[in-house]
Amino acid sequence: MTSSPHLSDAPAPPPPRPNLAFRELRGQRSPGEFAAAVRRSAREIGERVSCDARYIGRVEAGEIRCPNYAYERVFLHMFPGRTLADLGFAPRSVVRGRGSRPMVPAQHSPLHDPQHHEESDVRRRAFMTGMTGSTATVAVAALAPFGTAPQQTPLDRHPARAGVGAVEEAIRRIRLLDDRHGGDGLYRRAAAPLRTAFELLDSGTASREVADRLQAGAGELAISVGWLAHDSGRFDDARSHYAEALATARVAGDEALEAHAFCNTAFLARDAGRPREAVRAAQAAARVAGRLGSPRLLSLLALREAGGWAGLGDQRSCERSLARAQALFARGGADADPEWMSFYGEAELEGLEAQCWSALGSWDRAARHARRAVALQDPHFTRNMALYTAELADDLARAGQPDEAAAAGGRALGLLRDVRSSRIEGMLATTARVLLPHRRASGVSAFLTSHAESRR
Repeated sequence: MTSSPHLSDAPAPPPPRPNLAFRELRGQRSPGEFAAAVRRSAREIGERVSCDARYIGRVEAGEIRCPNYAYERVFLHMFPGRTLADLGFAPRSVVRGRGSRPMVPAQHSPLHDPQHHEESDVRRRAFMTGMTGSTATVAVAALAPFGTAPQQTPLDRHPARAGVGAVEEAIRRIRLLDDRHGGDGLYRRAAAPLRTAFELLDSGTASREVADRLQAGAGELAISVGWLAHDSGRFDDARSHYAEALATARVAGDEALEAHAFCNTAFLARDAGRPREAVRAAQAAARVAGRLGSPRLLSLLALREAGGWAGLGDQRSCERSLARAQALFARGGADADPEWMSFYGEAELEGLEAQCWSALGSWDRAARHARRAVALQDPHFTRNMALYTAELADDLARAGQPDEAAAAGGRALGLLRDVRSSRIEGMLATTARVLLPHRRASGVSAFLTSHAESRR
């Protein structure tokens, strides 16, 4: 496929404005030395970030306008008393397209120049629409469950180079929105940037370095879109996206991407009622990941395998996998931990173990782990908080504790005001059915009424 003639005719936007404030904080340290300091600070507060010299360079170049939540916590820990704005970053609401752009007077810091906000959004919005004409409809807002009306903007003169940053930004954006709102409502809109990413690859106009980054980004984006399909109950679509990511990883020889694709395939297979496939996929992921130097990744893969064994009713194999997951998790974070694993902390470890015991019918044990997951979860992962609370409600209901189950179910329903996830909604529907024989209890009755209203 050749690149569209419209693309070569469009004027290129100016480059990102450097983050001078962040560069000043680095001082005399090299980007690599500063990245090592970031990783040390992350370990001090129990965070996991895969920070390297390249990441620092992208921040200082202005390519990363606002860090993800994990990096935000690390930076604010490193520089107490400062805000993200003090570090030269744009407000998250602006980056996410949810707020109006501040009209900063010319004498204010160039780090908050509205022209910089505009040009950066132009390239990202253009990418996320696709390459279908001389102009493209702004689609960043469409990825969010709320936003401003679309506008029109020209595409970049060099789509491959601009597309790399846009692909990586799209991945971060999708993960951020999923953390907050779940997969329903995001999946259809997220499919457009995925198509464009592979079109950019097919154009063959990029240098080898850009093509490698684009290939990795396209694969990760396929996984992100696949997860949105998975979470919204579109299992066949999810399977197709994960297979696409796996094929991309194999072509590129990208072991990290291959492990990620197998990891998600194992999770999907468990949820789709194919537990033996879940075991095989998790084991395949572990074989690849064993060369990547990330005990935390191996821990998550052991949990994926445990979920498959639980689905097969093999408690002994499940317990072995759980023990391996806990031992690997206890080794702590490493520089090689993938960025996409920012969700995997103690709460997720407890939540996935709860799901294993639930599949094995050990309801009391499952409820204990689900309760820990809720207590440990970082509140900004709204979707996971809703998931663990729904898991707790179901485990308590099946363990013969209807009042506590109804209370947890009510809390989960409250969280679903901001989260759209067919998976979580299905769990609560099952809990409601289990609690029906106890509907005369006041707490249970209130939950059942609220649940029925939420479905309407």
